[in-house]
Amino acid sequence: MEKQTHDYELVKHTLAFISENWRDQPSLDTLADQAGLSATHLQRLFTRWAGLSPKAFLQAVTLDHAREILRDSASILDASYELGLSGPGRLHDLFITHEGMSPGIYKAKGRGLKIQYGFHDCPFGRALILITNEGLAGLAFADHGKEQSALTDMRARWPEASYVESPSATASYAKRIFESERWKPDQPLRIVFIGTDFEIRVWETLLRIPFGKASTYSDIASHIGNPSAARAVGAAVGKNPISFVVPCHRVLGKSGGLCGYHWGLTRKRAILGWEAGVAAGSTH
Repeated sequence: MEKQTHDYELVKHTLAFISENWRDQPSLDTLADQAGLSATHLQRLFTRWAGLSPKAFLQAVTLDHAREILRDSASILDASYELGLSGPGRLHDLFITHEGMSPGIYKAKGRGLKIQYGFHDCPFGRALILITNEGLAGLAFADHGKEQSALTDMRARWPEASYVESPSATASYAKRIFESERWKPDQPLRIVFIGTDFEIRVWETLLRIPFGKASTYSDIASHIGNPSAARAVGAAVGKNPISFVVPCHRVLGKSGGLCGYHWGLTRKRAILGWEAGVAAGSTH
């Protein structure tokens, strides 16, 4: 675990350096120097953790890329609406089936709800996965050594629920989520939303943003029938309890800016870059 923590810190540092210096298009040698590694070692380590090379990640985080994935975002949502949220032809990458928890559970702040949780390594640090009998209810991220803060943050969403640590129960979800070869239409990932009616409508719309694309707060507001609610949409996006699976990271500013992300902008760039790498690999 100590070596994993050290490796991830090196990768995290490199991700941050690329994110801050992408305009200079730093070379692999430059990235290796700032990480204190050989170019070959950094290439191998970065690719293992992030799923793509430093060069590919650098390309993925440029503003040109952000503008490109935003192109025709409204029409993409239209197409997703026409296809619906179920069936083999839908656009969403993780093949998800979902339902909303009863409003009473949300209003009672989770009272009577049993939630199992566990931490697992993933390409973006440590993933905190929370499940109920109905399916995946939460996914958060943490840096190594800061797992407790992530758990406290998630527990505050449903403070009256009963929490049981059970990494053996959540391990299969981690594999299902982060190993793209397991994304199969005949094996849908079951998720459960716990939120207000408005929040759930926003989160359902996030599911319609396809892999490798992005949308804006105003587009999402329009597609839930309330075009003046962009600010409220932004708040609901920020409260999304199932990060990555429900792709709030695919919501950008109109200009292509990343805006905020509950788990950090460096991690948002990493996820978008990882998705770009997976998408590129699937086309070859």
